[in-house]
Amino acid sequence: MSMSDPLGDMLTRIRNGQRAKMKTVKSPASGLRSNVLQVLQSEGYIRGFSDAELARGIRELTIELKYSDGEPAIREIKRVSRPGQRIYSKIKDLRTVYDGLGISILSTPKGVMSDAEARDQNVGGEVLCRVF
Repeated sequence: MSMSDPLGDMLTRIRNGQRAKMKTVKSPASGLRSNVLQVLQSEGYIRGFSDAELARGIRELTIELKYSDGEPAIREIKRVSRPGQRIYSKIKDLRTVYDGLGISILSTPKGVMSDAEARDQNVGGEVLCRVF
């Protein structure tokens, strides 16, 4: 059975894993998911992730969650653009998340990046999710 929103599934696994105080969560691998995880890691929201091949053509991501003083590093992670409703934004129209305390992750023609990086490169795109 195919999944209608693979990125939304990964974000839900992260959200549920942090509520359950898990150290790691696993998710099927894809290029988009890996790119989003790279942004989350570079912004300090997760410790890291690894990609492993379980069988020929079947890969899995292991995501190391991050906590500080027992509290999850990610307070809120929300999918913005969904398969049924894509949300695109020009860089001048892109709002900050909690007055700059959080980030938006965008899929741009120059790759997947955070909103701050997109502002530096002056490029807009599809708003994938917001993290705080």
